[in-house]
Parts: sequence; structure tokens; C-alpha cells
Amino acid sequence: MPEPRKVAIVHDWLIGGGAERVVYELHQMFPEAPIYTSYCTDEWRQKLDDKVITGWLQHWPFSHLRKYLPPLRIWYFTHLKLRGYDLVISSSGAEAKGIRVPEGTVHVNYCHAPTHYYWSRYDQYLAHPGFGPFDWLARLGLKLLVEPLRKWDYRAAQRPNYMLCNSTYTQQQIKLFYGREATVVHPPVDTARFNITAPGSRRGFVTAGRQTPYKRIDLAVEACTKLELPLTVIGAGPDHAHLLKLAGPTITFVVDASDEAVAHYFATTEAFIFPGLDDFGITPVEAMAAGTPVIAYNAGGAQDYVIPGKTGVFFDEQTVDSLCSVLKQFDLQKYHSGNIKVEAAHFDTENFQKALRKTLQDVLH
Repeated sequence: MPEPRKVAIVHDWLIGGGAERVVYELHQMFPEAPIYTSYCTDEWRQKLDDKVITGWLQHWPFSHLRKYLPPLRIWYFTHLKLRGYDLVISSSGAEAKGIRVPEGTVHVNYCHAPTHYYWSRYDQYLAHPGFGPFDWLARLGLKLLVEPLRKWDYRAAQRPNYMLCNSTYTQQQIKLFYGREATVVHPPVDTARFNITAPGSRRGFVTAGRQTPYKRIDLAVEACTKLELPLTVIGAGPDHAHLLKLAGPTITFVVDASDEAVAHYFATTEAFIFPGLDDFGITPVEAMAAGTPVIAYNAGGAQDYVIPGKTGVFFDEQTVDSLCSVLKQFDLQKYHSGNIKVEAAHFDTENFQKALRKTLQDVLH
């Protein structure tokens, strides 16, 4: 498609994660576009070729609290001066979608999710605010502010000219909370990194990701402990100590696995267990890129890539018993790793760029 004359990219924050991968691919597509964000790590500034522009929040003295103070980001993003751009792409699951663009500028929002801490995961954030000894204060602040912040967030979601999203689940959430239609463009997955053939047979199960309560890794740990099945748990996070207490002798924890080691674990396991409800869930698709089937909770973004009997199987309730019943019946011989890799390739970075270019072409012409 003909490139817009001048493009800008806006993102909530750049510290690492699936949302940042979208920004990275946007940067590959529009390498001269500046990237406005509330704050950015040195690592991501380097990855994005020093195209990142930050403001006063970057230098705020209480850096560990920045993520938990949305009113500050609201002020920052609503006061950005975005003059002179033909196209502004906001990549946002929080406040960045609330930018204001001049008349004549097209604003396309790639929505990772309606803001979790106002809508679908409000109760979870209330239970686990992440402030340690100041959790009580965070709970009080969230209870007092959630209604006006929800109103602001709803209004902010009406500002983009067009909305894109990462899954059919997120598409439904956008309709529910924002009353808007959105076009699904699945996020980019580096499938080539995981497309390896490891020697030896596949054995046991694996799960991976940041260990927070909503990921429900506890279900995988408890189910495999109960059935005495080998499970490798890759990653760390605030729920780590709790998971250690739940684990029996068949559970192995790997905290600091290298990229190569993760790919090897994925390629030598019988199945990847994905027990949480996620907006999309890039890690299970990475496991599929290694030819590994996925055992997933039947909800959320997993419904876009888990094809029962072909790329994996669902369990229907977020309970240990529901997962156990599927694990008992799971038979790796029913799956063909080559077919799983083919399905995973639909989500690779090249296809993301193609789909996004086609969508931008449709909305800009």
C-alpha cells in the first residue's frame, strides 16, 4: 500500500511483553516513525533504534510505582502534541488510546484489551494490587477512583477512528465495554525461533509465563501433582512461592531459562498446558511452533488457535478436576507435529505485517 506521508506510534509503556512485540513490528514497518510512550527501559530504547520519545514520567523518582498510577499517564497521553502526522497508531491496553490527534490525522488503535484494572480483571487487581505493604492504600484508591476512571476509559476508547484487536475474545470485550466494533489482527509470534527438531522422544508437560494469580498456573501444578505427571514450570513472578508449596515431586521449576532452553523444552514435551484466560496468549503459539499441542482452558484468545484434535484440546472449567480429566485422556499419538507447526505459522511476524498493511490500506482509502 502507499505509505502515509508521516506516521507516529504511541504505546502505554515499554518494559517487555507481548504488547511490546507489536510495537517492535510496527517499528519494522515504519522505521522512521517516532514512538511516544510514558516510560521505556534502556533495553527497549536500543531495540527500537532510539526512536522512543518519553516525557516527565520517564524521570519520575518513584519508578517502581509508575505502572500503578494511571491518572499520571492519562495526563501525559492527553497532553501529547501529535501535530503533523497523517497516521497515528496507538498500541494500547491502557491509557495510550486516549491521545487526541488534530483534525485530518487518522488514529488507528491496536487494542490489546479493554483496560484490565477497570473492567474484566478489576476484582483480581483489587485482591492483588502489587504494592506489598501498601496494598491497603492501593485498594482504597482503586475503589474510590474506579468509577471516574471507567468513564474516562470509555470516552478515550471512542477517540480512535478505527480499532484493531488481537483476538476474537478481545473483539467481544471491546464491544461489551466500549460499544465499538474492532477488526481482528492477530499479534506477531516469532515462530521461526521455536521451529526446531529436538532429539529424543517427547515426555511430560510444560507450562510457562509470568507467575501471577490470573495465569492459573496453580491448576497445572496441582493437576500434575495429583496425577503424578512430570511438569516443567518455566518462569517466575509474585505467585512463585505459592506454586512451590503446591508442587509435588514430579514438578520441576526453571526460573532463568535462556531463549534456546525454552525452545528445547517446548520441542521435547508432550503438551503445553495453558490454564489461564488470556486476551490472546503468545506463549502457547510458540509451543505450537515447536510442533507441540496445547491443553488450554476453553476461553479467551486460545479459542483462536487451539483446534480440538489438531493443535490441542480444551478443558471446560478452571478447576483441577476438569484439567485432570483431560490429562488422563490425553494421547500425543493423535497429533501430528508438522500440522501443528503449519497452524502456528499463520501467526508469524510476516503474516502479522501483511494483515496489518491490508487493514491499514482498507481504512486509509
